[in-house]
Amino acid sequence: MHFDQRTQRALADVGLSSDEIRAASEAVVAATDDAADELEAFFGDLDTVYSDMDQAHSASEFPEHGVEYLDLFTHADDIRGYLRFSTWGVPVEGGRVLTDDVVELSLGPTVRDRVRFAADRDTLR
Repeated sequence: MHFDQRTQRALADVGLSSDEIRAASEAVVAATDDAADELEAFFGDLDTVYSDMDQAHSASEFPEHGVEYLDLFTHADDIRGYLRFSTWGVPVEGGRVLTDDVVELSLGPTVRDRVRFAADRDTLR
């Protein structure tokens, strides 16, 4: 089950049955899987993305990135994986679709930030 024991107890205390808690847990897992699929599809359709990532070596407000792939896996409500650009890559530690045109990823140790990505710069303005 997705929920830890403390959360399960709190849900039971407010009146949810074990079956209802299990159904809620399964819904969280399904929503996480769907989000990962949507994120991979977003990057899978693009050769280039723009971001609001703060990069020391870029003079652009919204740097351009050549995309090789985004590979994600899920566990309960956790999304993890790796985003590979043309010349570098970064671990992914979470993500969500903000709109049809913008996604946000929580990037790992080399970036340590939430970063928005879009197919064109104007969308990030």
